[in-house]
Amino acid sequence: MVDRYVMSIDQGTNSTRCILFDHGGRLVAVAQREHEQHFPKPGWVEHDAVEIWQNLRRVVPEALSGAGVDPAQIAAIGLANQRETTVLWDRRTGAPLDRAIVWQDTRTEPLVEALGRDPGREFFLDRCGLPPSTYFSALRLRWLFDHVKDLEQRARDGEVLFGTMESWLIWNLTGGTDGGLHITDATNASRTMLMNIRTLTWDEELLAFFGVPRAMLPEIRSSAAPYAESRALLPGVWITAALGDQQAALFGQTCFSPGEAKCTYGTGSFLLLNTGTELVRSRHGLLTTVAYQIGDRPAVYALEGSIAVTGSLVQWFRDRLRLINSAPEIETLARTVEDNGGCYIVPAFSGLFAPRWRSDARGVIVGLTSYITSGHLARAVLEATGWQTREVVDAMNADSSVPLRELKVDGGMTANNLLMQFVADVLDVPVVRPMVAETVSLGAAYAAGLAAGYWPDLEVLRRNWHRAAQWLPDMDSALRDAEYEDWQRAVERSLGWVKPPRPS
Repeated sequence: MVDRYVMSIDQGTNSTRCILFDHGGRLVAVAQREHEQHFPKPGWVEHDAVEIWQNLRRVVPEALSGAGVDPAQIAAIGLANQRETTVLWDRRTGAPLDRAIVWQDTRTEPLVEALGRDPGREFFLDRCGLPPSTYFSALRLRWLFDHVKDLEQRARDGEVLFGTMESWLIWNLTGGTDGGLHITDATNASRTMLMNIRTLTWDEELLAFFGVPRAMLPEIRSSAAPYAESRALLPGVWITAALGDQQAALFGQTCFSPGEAKCTYGTGSFLLLNTGTELVRSRHGLLTTVAYQIGDRPAVYALEGSIAVTGSLVQWFRDRLRLINSAPEIETLARTVEDNGGCYIVPAFSGLFAPRWRSDARGVIVGLTSYITSGHLARAVLEATGWQTREVVDAMNADSSVPLRELKVDGGMTANNLLMQFVADVLDVPVVRPMVAETVSLGAAYAAGLAAGYWPDLEVLRRNWHRAAQWLPDMDSALRDAEYEDWQRAVERSLGWVKPPRPS
């Protein structure tokens, strides 16, 4: 009998990966290529969608070759993607109109301020579960309509298509200009500020408010269902799943029951709590989002705490300050001292996301004295991720009837033992990491395999989960409380840094 595998395509903020998984959820082969980050102006972040498509065309055959697998052995394809990143392309030529605007981009900040005043946060929270923020796609679409000549009219005439990265890749995989499928899934659509969070359809009031024509929008589908056969790269292989990367990680961590939570520590960090089929409206600064939808079953929802800068703070420490040569070195440097020396770093490079949602904040370093060394700064960098996680968990505990008792973690930063121990200490709960760290890719594979019948049900996937590491809290409660108070004082000093534009 010939072995069969599920292929996961993980299109992330920094790279595109192709991973093959077997029946046991074990990683069989991986291929990865980074793409360039473009920063044309302060606060602007862009990607070349053509470069990303070309990278996908390279990593798929590399993964197959690495495993010695024939395309006929692929049972299904699932995609996970960086969410909110906005791609517009010409329906007729297939060419992007310009570079994609990335989720980290803050050029829409003036629009956020205006929407916060009129019609106000409640208008949006009631319909889509999201507050006005530079984070979401609809504001980028409105910005593009306001700044690119004739774009809005071309969109209304059906000449321009919009999508997040999974829409762009699926369209190209299924034929592109020759009948490519223009779809998104409910998890990605829930991040646009254009989908009604209850009906899982494009909301007429929101479309009218932002002036977004339905003709340019993808069709909203379930997260796991047979979409179409691939025509490029893997002809005849079915694409059967798509999820936003953080929802894919929740799925890969098998957080299928209400009250189960995971945090992915990557460029940013994202903590999701499964709330089941109940739509929970946060009163403490979290996002209400779609966790996943399997076939025609009811959607499962989640509360999400999005932290903009965690792993990218380590990259900044490496690439801009040049105090380390590689990301893992930060742990070694941080261990040269016993504490932070009274120094705190608040990485509000693009404002603060959950639970504060302050676009006027900017990064600060406080508590500097002549005593502070590079080791203290390294500790402060790592501790910033821990304290931001604590703020999100506090908000989740306030919103949820069941307090968090354990946090499943994944992502590149979980290799840092000092950081993971600090997270356990400040949360005062166990932190656990699974055997398969690539949970974003695994979640996309699981969803695709379920839709294709490769795995029969969720319980089989649960049995695939195995613990690789655990960190138990070991910090004096008085010290934890005192340090958290100092962190919050540091955050207060980051607020209000960006002044509103002067009247013209």
